[in-house]
Amino acid sequence: MLMKKGSIIASLAVLLVVSGCGAKTAQPSPSQGAQATPSATAAQVSGKLTFYTSQPEDDVTKLITAFNKKYPDVKVENFRSGTEEVTAKIQAESQAGKVQADVLLLADSVTFEGLKKQNLLASYKSPELAKIPKDLVDPEGMYAGTKVMATVLAINTQKVKAIPTSWKVLSSAESKDAAIMPSPIYSGAAAYNLGVLTRTDGFGWDYFKGLKANNISVVKGNGVVLNAVAAGEKSYSMVVDYLVAREKAKGSSVDLIYPTEGVPVITEPIGIMKNAANEKAAQAFVDFVLSEDGQKLASDIGYTPIREGVPAPKGLKSISEFKVISSDITKLTEARDADKKQFTQLFGQ
Repeated sequence: MLMKKGSIIASLAVLLVVSGCGAKTAQPSPSQGAQATPSATAAQVSGKLTFYTSQPEDDVTKLITAFNKKYPDVKVENFRSGTEEVTAKIQAESQAGKVQADVLLLADSVTFEGLKKQNLLASYKSPELAKIPKDLVDPEGMYAGTKVMATVLAINTQKVKAIPTSWKVLSSAESKDAAIMPSPIYSGAAAYNLGVLTRTDGFGWDYFKGLKANNISVVKGNGVVLNAVAAGEKSYSMVVDYLVAREKAKGSSVDLIYPTEGVPVITEPIGIMKNAANEKAAQAFVDFVLSEDGQKLASDIGYTPIREGVPAPKGLKSISEFKVISSDITKLTEARDADKKQFTQLFGQ
C-alpha cells in the first residue's frame, strides 16, 4: 500500500509495534543492559570489539576511525559482507555454540526481527535514543535504526534521455537487456524490497516475472549495480539511493528517481548480540553511531541520518519528501526464506 507524506512515520510505527508483538522474547537480565545508562567514558572502555556489518568497506573504515578517536583503547575487528551472508555466518556460529560478533549493523529490521525471534540479541536502550524517532526503534531495545535508506530507480543519464517516473520502466521494452538489480540472496535491502513489492498492489510476483522476461541482470549487491550503471554497462537499475547520490556528486553520469508509486525504505539497524564478549564497548559503539557526532558522520559519508536535527546530505530526500511502500514486518520476517526460495526458482540464482 502507499503511504502519504503525513502518515509515513505513523505507519512505520505501526509496523514496528506489530513486530514487537510478533514473537515472545526472553526478558534481558540486568547484565544485558536493558535500561539506559550514562554513556561510558573513554577510560572505561577498552579491549577487542568484534563488529559485523553490511556497510561498504570504505564507510566501515571511516566509522571505526571516528569511533577510535573517542575510544582509542578499543581495537575494532570487523567482518563485512552482504546482509544475507552475514546472517548466515551468525547462524553457523550460533549452531557451533558461540556467536563471535559483539555488535551488528545490517540492512533492515526484518533481519533483526529474525535474530530477535531466535533470542540472539541483547536489549540495550541507549541514552541517545531520546533523539531517535521512537517508531524506528524496537520497543524492547533489541535494535534501533541508524539511517534512512530508500531503494530508488537509477539511470545512466547519457543513455537514458526520457526520465522514467515509474518502476514499470524496468519491465518495459525501453529497458530490455539494459536493467540491473541486486540479488535478495545476498543483499538485505534487496530481500526487504522483494518482500514488500510482492505484497504491494500493482506489483506482486507478476512484476518480478516481468523483470525476468525483460532479461534484467541480477548481481551480488547494490555496489555492483551502481558501478554497472555508472560505467554505462547498464542504463537502468533498482538500487539504494545514497550510492547514486554519492556517485553523482563525483561527476558520474547517473541520476536517481523516487518513483511515483513509492519506494521501500530500510533503516540499517544496529544491535548488540546476546552474551557479547565486550558488552561495554558494544554499548559505547551503539551510543556513538546514534549520537550527534555519529549521525553527522553518516551525513558526511552520504547517508540520510535518522537522528532528529541532523539534515540529509545534498542530493537525497528526507523521508517526509517521498511516498513509502511498506508491509507488515512480522509477515515479512516469517516469509523471508520462502520469498528467497521463490526468487531463486524464478531467476535461477
